Amino acid sequence: MRIANTVSDSIVDGPGLRFTVFTQGCPHRCPGCHNPGTHDPAGGREVSVAELAAELSGNPLTDGLTLSGGEPFCQAAECAALARIARERGLNVWAYTGYTYKRLLAGEVPDALALLEQVDVLVDGPFVEAEKSYAALFRGSANQRLIDVPKSLAAGAVVLWERPDPLAHFTRPES
Repeated sequence: MRIANTVSDSIVDGPGLRFTVFTQGCPHRCPGCHNPGTHDPAGGREVSVAELAAELSGNPLTDGLTLSGGEPFCQAAECAALARIARERGLNVWAYTGYTYKRLLAGEVPDALALLEQVDVLVDGPFVEAEKSYAALFRGSANQRLIDVPKSLAAGAVVLWERPDPLAHFTRPES
């Protein structure tokens, strides 16, 4: 698998403490991309899925795996293998893509469904500089969606992810 880098303690690539893999290679080359060094598919370095899985296990406080880029769906089979390992370890999986969910389901991208089946939340769509927003939760631009993939696959339609209420498990006194 060709990657640009990893971050073992990200708090911006999804909820909680995340192990983020920045894949190398991206065909979208969105103007204003914050990771232009990941565009060249020949850049970065080669690592095995087993190496990344070992690194993923390095922090017992990790809540999830995030696949970012570059474009993870350009290496969908390898990313799916890593995501499967993460899920087996009880971690949630997020993936960022410049493709739309519809295009991934249409079969235009090899092995896309194999990766989608391992993803809990998909941030889809290209980064659009004119829609850049620091207020867009876990997204670079407002056009991108946070898709609950298991619910979407089951419903046959896009179901947006809703951030859970972190206080929901506390009981509230009756008044």
